[in-house]
Amino acid sequence: MIDSHCHLDHEPLRSDLNNVLKRSKEVGIEKLLTISTSFESFSRVKEIVNIDKIIYGTIGIHPHETNNEKINCDLILEKLKENKKIIGIGETGLDFYYNNSDKDKQIDSFREHIKAAIKVNFPLIVHSRNAENETYEILNEYRVHNPKILMHCFTGSKEFADKLCTLNAYFSASGIITFKNAVDLQKTFKSLPLDKILIETDSPFLAPVPNRGKKNEPSFINFTAAKLAEIKEISKSKLIESTTNNFNKLFF
Repeated sequence: MIDSHCHLDHEPLRSDLNNVLKRSKEVGIEKLLTISTSFESFSRVKEIVNIDKIIYGTIGIHPHETNNEKINCDLILEKLKENKKIIGIGETGLDFYYNNSDKDKQIDSFREHIKAAIKVNFPLIVHSRNAENETYEILNEYRVHNPKILMHCFTGSKEFADKLCTLNAYFSASGIITFKNAVDLQKTFKSLPLDKILIETDSPFLAPVPNRGKKNEPSFINFTAAKLAEIKEISKSKLIESTTNNFNKLFF
């Protein structure tokens, strides 16, 4: 299995990283992608990826941070040179639910991340909340460049998913698909092509059932994989094989 989105630089994961890694390997995780959310976060991420061969990282500024963290395409490209195990651009995107940052600043930052991802042909890890139309319209502007799009922790509508499929996007399922009230999301993932689906924990957030309410960690991805296999009406081993292959195809 591969956890395509976790935050190993966040507590309580960072201070217990050896045990987190041990438990990850025990459930069969072969790669972890730890995600940058700010410049401070990236400074930790680029060190964490050196701790174990299964850890890889990204460079990006989360939409919540765009009021305080100004980034541009050239700066992202410079940061990429700081460690060869940085393999993705993001987490970037739009969050108009919390509006922790100015909308225009979020949009400007999102565009700079997209440009950088296109320039180096790296996957773009996209966060989208309460911004389906804006997210799609901006991504669609770059359609001619065929950006590698990964919709992280996808919770959007089926209509949004269908439009993103025209951009050849990938979709990552988090522990949210195990929640009882996630019926519509489960139906959306049932309809998505198997060769476009990844799995993630977004740990230490969004622990899946039966650990909902606890601090999440990569080893809990087992529960998400099991639920997604049930939704897709395939064996868990087939689901794991497919999502692993999809990650490796997208990132390597």
